[in-house]
Amino acid sequence: MISNFTYNLQFWPMAVIIIVVVSWLLYALLAPANWREWRGVGLMQAFIIALYAEMYGFPLTIYALTVYFGFDIPLRYSSGHLWSSLLGYGRIGEVVETLIGSFFIVLGALLIIKGWVKVYFGTMKASLVTDGVYQIVRHPQYLGVFLVVLGQIIDWPTIPTLLMSPFIVWAFVGLARNDEVRMIEKFGDEYRAYQRKVPMLLPNIECWFDRENAQ
Repeated sequence: MISNFTYNLQFWPMAVIIIVVVSWLLYALLAPANWREWRGVGLMQAFIIALYAEMYGFPLTIYALTVYFGFDIPLRYSSGHLWSSLLGYGRIGEVVETLIGSFFIVLGALLIIKGWVKVYFGTMKASLVTDGVYQIVRHPQYLGVFLVVLGQIIDWPTIPTLLMSPFIVWAFVGLARNDEVRMIEKFGDEYRAYQRKVPMLLPNIECWFDRENAQ
C-alpha cells in the first residue's frame, strides 16, 4: 500500500495543471457576474479540485473504503473507476465506465460551450436567444454542468464529489430561477412565450424532434 501511494505522488503535477486549466475554462465560459453565480461556480470548482486531487493525487475515497469499511480495493490509480472495482468487473468494467462517463462529459461540455457562444453573440445584439441549443432547454449551460458532473461520477466517483453533487444541482437550479426573473424583467412577454415553448432544464426530446421534423 505504501509503495502504491508513493507511486501516486508523481501524478500531483498533472492534478495541479488540470485543476488550473479546467477552472479557468469554467470561469471563462460560465462568467459569474454576481454572488449567486460565484457561489454556483465556486461549488463546481470545489468539485473539480476534489475530483482531480483524488484522481491524480491522494486516493482518499479508496483509502477510506479499504481501511474503515473493509472493502478489498487495491490502492492504485485504476481502482479510481470505483463502480468497476467494487463490482469486480476488472479492466472491461473500467473501459465501460470511461466510455459512458466520457459521453456525458463531452455532451455537457458541448452544451456549455455552445450556450456560451449563443449568449455572447446574443448579448452583442441585445436580443433574446432562442435558437440552437436554446431550443432544447432555456438553460443549456447549467444542464451542461449537470451532465459533466454526472459523467465524472460515473467514470470516477469519490466520496467528496458524491456529497457535493446535490449542492451543485441546488445552486444551479437556483441560478436558473434567478435568471428567469431577470429575463422576464428585460424581455417581458417575449420571454414568457419562450418559457411556454421550451423547458427550463430537462429537455423534452420528443417535442424537440417534432420541431426539427417540421422545419
